[in-house]
Amino acid sequence: MTHPHTGHTDATGQPDDAGRSDTTTTGRSAQDVAGDVVARVLARAGAAAVGTGRTEHTAYDGDQMELEERTSLRRVGGLSTELEDVTEVEYRQLRLERVVLVGISGEGTPEEAEISLRELAALAETAGSQVLDGLLQRRQKPDPGTYLGSGKAAELAQLVRAAGADTVVVDGELAPSQRRALEDVVKVKVIDRTALILDIFAQHAKSREGKAQVELAQLEYLLPRLRGWGESMSRQAGGQVGSASAGMGSRGPGETKIELDRRRIRNRVARLRREIAAMEPARATMRASRRRNAVPSVAIAGYTNAGKSSLLNRLTGAGVLVENALFATLDPTVRRAQTPDGRQYTLTDTVGFVRHLPHQLVEAFRSTLEEVAEADLVLHVVDASHPDPEGQISAVRHVFADIPGAMDVPEVIVLNKADVADPAVVARLRSRELHSVVVSAHTGEGIAELLALIADQLPRPGVQVELVIPYERGDLVSRVHEEGEIETAQHTEQGTAIRAKVDASLAAELTAAAVRS
Repeated sequence: MTHPHTGHTDATGQPDDAGRSDTTTTGRSAQDVAGDVVARVLARAGAAAVGTGRTEHTAYDGDQMELEERTSLRRVGGLSTELEDVTEVEYRQLRLERVVLVGISGEGTPEEAEISLRELAALAETAGSQVLDGLLQRRQKPDPGTYLGSGKAAELAQLVRAAGADTVVVDGELAPSQRRALEDVVKVKVIDRTALILDIFAQHAKSREGKAQVELAQLEYLLPRLRGWGESMSRQAGGQVGSASAGMGSRGPGETKIELDRRRIRNRVARLRREIAAMEPARATMRASRRRNAVPSVAIAGYTNAGKSSLLNRLTGAGVLVENALFATLDPTVRRAQTPDGRQYTLTDTVGFVRHLPHQLVEAFRSTLEEVAEADLVLHVVDASHPDPEGQISAVRHVFADIPGAMDVPEVIVLNKADVADPAVVARLRSRELHSVVVSAHTGEGIAELLALIADQLPRPGVQVELVIPYERGDLVSRVHEEGEIETAQHTEQGTAIRAKVDASLAAELTAAAVRS
């Protein structure tokens, strides 16, 4: 179903020549090679190309131990397919797939086709592939047979043979019949954008819940796409044993292999749904605990590779993985933070979104995405240096619309990467998104303004209390400091005299414990 490829970068986020064989003899990275391929394809299609950026870590990103773990897998390109004494799993881990990209540009503008193809190249490189070449076709809509049409499919087959590719990646979602027809023409494995995204998710999931969510999405994608060949389809004998009473025409081989696979997948899907449902109460309990303790929550959401994890590290020093790769973060990270006036709140780093995010993933990650709907404020991080930031904003809000309650949460647009963004683009975005702030998680520009904006947007305690808390209830005084807004606090003979604003539940506890005059 998936291959455990892992992108290889060194401690600075740059691809490591020692661990990656997909570098040229001049030491150029796979991202540079993929960028050249996209430029060549776009040049053939009459479009321009835009460069890609690199990851640079700051002191706020910590030791990046997870990055070291992710890059520990050494992979080699050009291995023979006739390996001996190597299991298929080990072979898949070692072998570097060589891919050809395919896209259709007739449904949108040339600029949109360019951005989509560049994103597809980045997805393929993140999945651990070597991008060799590509084909961009101008047509209004995909061919129902081979997606490209018979002529372009034949041209693609020649391109695949000339490049020595073993995989074709289509920039769209293929129907099962289209994938089979295209594979029959090009004679190599064909996958679509959805399968590629699922493969990346499978590589990067760390937690038990994340792995279960990804597997569920993969199986639901795979179920209608099972394919069998010839006699291998018939594994269980039927004949007269099971169907003698049914008469002529009903006796046969019994349950075929593909039917058996489908039944096993359905059983596994049902089991995964139960497991994920069983994990949801734990997440709900943590959210309820935060609400009970009146700790406001802020969710960091946005397009993949927009800099959400870098922003979390800058705000909290969380040290979570930062990598110039798509979908580097899948498992939510929750960290406690504090407003400039001393109020406590939580920051949650969520999974990134992408154009045409597979609906299987939205459904499987629904419990995780509900962190956005349960938040008091959403920091919608946008890569202001991207060629199409408006498209990214639209794609993220499209996913928000599928999460019940997410569109009702107050949203702040955080225009990140201001240090490398075009000032004219930043000004255009600020004019369109009135509730926005410009920052750079890398340099720290605008972070103070963002923190002040968070403090202003978070819900404030609404109950005024003025009472004396006995010294033996120092825990309540501590909670007032963390959750409320203290106006005055004085030590007296009876206890701590406090005048503050707190939420209703804490006000009730304070009143019950207060010294009676």
